[in-house]
Amino acid sequence: MANKKLPDEKLQKVLARAGLGSRREIEEWIAEGRVKVNGKVAKLGDRVTPQDKLLVDGKKIAADTAQPPQYLLLYNKPLGEICTRNDPEGRPTVFDHLPRLANARWVAVGRLDINTTGLLLFTTDGELANRLMHPSSKIEREYAVRVMGEVTEEMLQAMVNGVELEDGVAHFDEIRYAGGEGANHWYHVVLQEGRNREVRRIWESQGLKVSRLKRVRYGNILIPSYVKMGKFIELPANEAKALYALAGLRYRPPSKLLELRTRYEARKRGDKRINLPRDSRKRVETPVAEPRAKGPWAGTRTKKR
Repeated sequence: MANKKLPDEKLQKVLARAGLGSRREIEEWIAEGRVKVNGKVAKLGDRVTPQDKLLVDGKKIAADTAQPPQYLLLYNKPLGEICTRNDPEGRPTVFDHLPRLANARWVAVGRLDINTTGLLLFTTDGELANRLMHPSSKIEREYAVRVMGEVTEEMLQAMVNGVELEDGVAHFDEIRYAGGEGANHWYHVVLQEGRNREVRRIWESQGLKVSRLKRVRYGNILIPSYVKMGKFIELPANEAKALYALAGLRYRPPSKLLELRTRYEARKRGDKRINLPRDSRKRVETPVAEPRAKGPWAGTRTKKR
């Protein structure tokens, strides 16, 4: 009887599931020649079986189909942190204070620029990260935006209908007024993409300046009020399960709890925000809380016509 052919999978999918990074990151590693399969430099499009021998930067990686623990963190990113693991300028990164892992690593779900605060999800499941970030998933991101300048109804409708940017047409699915006074007003905007600086660039297309920007929701996940800037929590099982369902994946609760025990873990009674190092604070502005909606536009929504 002929040997049964072993099932194979895309190389980047196997490595992402092992928690090494998102599929996009791993595709870049493959293109850079950092991955080998059975002693040969891998190429994009390679497929592997559980019996193949994988090396990433010279380190052995199991090619089996076992699912790593599906840990999920919610982090409230402060100003001044960047979303890369290492920075040549020595600036603080969003990975600096996360719990250490033995056989996996944290993958950030999307990015926020250095001057944007708010909700950032981390997972050990690269496949989940890929699903949540991929444009085809059409998962909503919601931001609180403080805008300087006079905003007209025509501007709001234009940003919902679509504006031309250097990398194509972009639009908000919804804009909701949230209050303010003088030259500064707050809005909540919803979109289903994660292009570089997209929220800022859409507002700038109308000659307006964004002076504060905070992500408050990703899909069905909101930041709890007690998770102050610079703090994180492990996502509750019911929310993790709902997030996996949103991504079309199955959630398997980890059998072992994370060992947190750090001042960066948020407590339900509320924690003080974590201050940045002095040299980092000089580069950014002090965050200001968004006001409650009031005035003639309070609670109004602008949607695509």
